[in-house]
Amino acid sequence: MLAVDHPKELLAHVSKPLGTSAWITVTQAMIDDFARCTGDDNWIHIDVPRAAREMPGGKTIAHGFLTLSLTPQLTREILEVRQAARFINYGVDRLRFISPVPAGSRIRLSQTLSSGEAREDGGYRIVLASTVEIADTPRPAAIFDKIVLIYPR
Repeated sequence: MLAVDHPKELLAHVSKPLGTSAWITVTQAMIDDFARCTGDDNWIHIDVPRAAREMPGGKTIAHGFLTLSLTPQLTREILEVRQAARFINYGVDRLRFISPVPAGSRIRLSQTLSSGEAREDGGYRIVLASTVEIADTPRPAAIFDKIVLIYPR
């Protein structure tokens, strides 16, 4: 984990790996909750008996956007800015869902600080090259550049 006091200290870490989160398990309950919240109730996510019959591997798969939505909690294990008043998700560039995440899989996040700059409004814009890995799977679940605005206290 990289821990700094002020957002400006991040600029010294551009092009450096920040770290990797702990593994978390993506449960069927999480997938079902996400489906209810988003209205994305495609059977590949929520119909366990049908997935057992028809899906490769016999399991439902997590929504790609569920996988993406888990990354803020995982980033907190990788990066801490003690004097931050707020973090704002600004966007995601080059998002690709490479491999499905079957229910019950463990995932983790690895991030590198690919760029950072001071903004005129006193904040800092950072870009985190991000990879969501799946345990025991050679290909990642997702890769993307996460853009975050950080404002100091």
